[in-house]
Formats: sequence, structure tokens, C-alpha cells
Amino acid sequence: MKEAQTICLLNDSFPPQYDGVAAATANYAKELHSAGHNPLVVTPSNPQARDDFPYPVLRYPSVAFRKLEGYMAGIPFSPDTAGRISEQKPALFHSHCPIMSTIMARELRQIVDAPIVFTYHTKFDIDIANLTQSKRVQDMCKKALADNISACDEVWVVSNGAGENLRALGYEGDYIVMSNGVDIPKGRVSEEQIKAATEGYDLPYDIPIYLFVGRMMWYKGLRIILDALSSLKYRGYDFRMVFIGSGNDKGEIENYAANIGVADKCIFTGAILDRETLRAWYTKADMLLFPSTFDTNGLVVREAAASALPSVLIGGSCAAEGIINGYSGFLIDENADSLCTCLQELYGKKESIRSVGNNAQRELYISWSDAVAAAMDRYLIVMDKYRCGEYPSRKNPLDSWLKANGELMDILSNLPNPRRFLHNGD
Repeated sequence: MKEAQTICLLNDSFPPQYDGVAAATANYAKELHSAGHNPLVVTPSNPQARDDFPYPVLRYPSVAFRKLEGYMAGIPFSPDTAGRISEQKPALFHSHCPIMSTIMARELRQIVDAPIVFTYHTKFDIDIANLTQSKRVQDMCKKALADNISACDEVWVVSNGAGENLRALGYEGDYIVMSNGVDIPKGRVSEEQIKAATEGYDLPYDIPIYLFVGRMMWYKGLRIILDALSSLKYRGYDFRMVFIGSGNDKGEIENYAANIGVADKCIFTGAILDRETLRAWYTKADMLLFPSTFDTNGLVVREAAASALPSVLIGGSCAAEGIINGYSGFLIDENADSLCTCLQELYGKKESIRSVGNNAQRELYISWSDAVAAAMDRYLIVMDKYRCGEYPSRKNPLDSWLKANGELMDILSNLPNPRRFLHNGD
């Protein structure tokens, strides 16, 4: 896009709430700003937020989502928020979450008269199953999500596997694949940086170091990792396993490691937000273990590839898209025995592993600059199609209900003690 445009980016999570989609939204904003455009981030309020970004972040009323620790649920639709957004005259809305953010974008489209792009990042059927055991409620939630996504003007997915999962929700429309990028530069860091980042940890020089980076949740395949390591230790192999991340299951995972006898081989660092420190761990490790079938894109696989660190992945998973077994990564079946066999076969073969890591760096890496540049080119096409009337009218009876609820939330936010009800975006 040659002319500066105001692009409104909406997501239900944003720093200080960190997850893959929050990071994607932040990187879109960063790259749009760097390219001379005017990103406007719209996200639920968060009492820990310190918005010192070089672009505006507009936060609207929200409540804490108790079943997902740290997450805030935005409450659309707020007339006050809509007025503040419309003053910015967005040329396009880009929603990264199919729930409240997309509902808000749909209402804003009626006011601002600008198209909506939606990106599907996450396997929401798994999130829904984690929140309720009722099949009837799950089906209702899936239908609501599919209907909400269908109301957008163009739908993007971050991988082919993400597109297949979107179909499983009941979405029947078109979509295109638009890959996310990586905010870690290509290349390995110095030995001095590695020493500074890893000093104090028990990391013998002559044994393999395996790494996991991500939310500490069982559905990330962590039981497969721990069970495989238990078998590997039983067979007489030494190693260190480093887990970087936080999450609701972290305590259970640490206890499980102790119960199966591998706690002495495991290091749990917690979340690491500093990107250079994370790069040092990617450089230090021998392989990234990421046996997750939950992730739709596997950004950590590409982050690892930036440092020439190869990954061990489940064959056929979204994270393994584009991986050639034994060339740019290692593919296993979705069980601990398969992972253990893989680690045993590769044990001590540092040169072979490094060669695969170099191939991964060359074949898998994509920067956020390149990813958002491709998105900006597509924005132009969407805006042109919208102006030419190529998208159908999206007016929905739900819109009036949303507007009435938004007016109610504005009333609540002006009460003497509104935090009894919600967090105020101001």
C-alpha cells in the first residue's frame, strides 16, 4: 500500500496478555507502523496494561474470564468506543479472534463502512471442549463462531490445517492462507549471550539439550515428551529437557515429571519474554520437541528455525506443514514410543542434527516484515472489492441486540464503582 491507511486491528488478547495471537496482532501493528501506515489496536481493557506503543491502543470495557487465567472478555458493543474508532476513519478492520473482536468489527462496519478481514489462528473446537462437556452447548458455540466468521468480508487462515479445522467448525465459505511471520531475526547468537542467558542451570556440555517453548498446557503434547524422556532415561541415555513457558497446567506437569522420575533431567524456566534471551536458548538447544496437534501454525517451529534449531513434530500436524522428514525437521507418530525412538536414533549425531537445522532455517523462516507486506497487498484487494460492491450485504438481526447490550455496558461503566461489573477501557 503506497498511501498511508488506518488499519484497525482487533483481538481479544494483547500485551500484557501474551499468547501467539496477541503476538501476531502486536507484530501486525508494529510492521504497519514501520511501513508508514496508521495501525489502531482495539482490545479489551486489562488492569495491568501499560500501553507505551508508538501507535494507539484503544481498550474497551471487559470482564475477567475466570476459566482462562489472565484473559479478559471484551463486551461489545460500546457506542463510546465506536465513536472514538470512527473518528480515526479506518479503511479496513482486521479481526484476529472470532468472538468479541469480530462481533465488534461487524458493528463498526455498519458505522464506518469499511470491510472486515478475519484471520483464523486457533483450533477453537478444542478451546470450546475445554470449557464445556455438553455436546449440545459445544455445537451451539461452534455454530455461533462459524456464523460470526461467515459475516466477515474475507477470511484468512494461517495454515492449510487451520483451514481444515475451520471447516470442522461448520464454516462453508472461502478462505486463503496467509502465513504468520517470526519476530526473531535469522542467525545464531554469540557464546557470550548464551552464557548470560543460561548461567546457573545444570547443562552439561556433552549431553543433548532438548527444548519446548509454549504454554504449559497438557494439550500441547507435554505428556508425550515426558513419557518419552522417561523411557530414554530408563534406557541409559542422559539429557536435559528445558521447558520455557507458563500456563494453567504447569504445576501438574512438574509434579508428573517428578512422579515418573525425570524431574532431575528437566528445567522449568517459566515464561521468557525477552526475545534475545529466548534466541540464546534456541541457539543452545540441540532440538525443539513440539509434539502438538493443537497449534495451527507452530510459530515456535519457525522461531527455532531462525536459529538453525530443528524440530521434532507430529507427522500430519499443522506445525509440521512444509517439513520434510530428515531434511528440514523430524516427524514422529503421536505417541511417546515414537518420540523416544527418534531421540535414541539421533543421540550423539550433532552434525546431522545441525545440518537439518540449517535446512530448516533456509526453508521455513519468514519474517514478520515479509508476512505483513503480503497482508498489506491483500488489504488493497479487499478494500477495492468492498468499494466495488463485490461483497454481499452482511446486516444481521443480531446487530440490534448487540447495540442494546453495548449501551447497557456504557451505562455500567459510568456507575460510581464500575469495576464491580467490568474493567473500564478508559
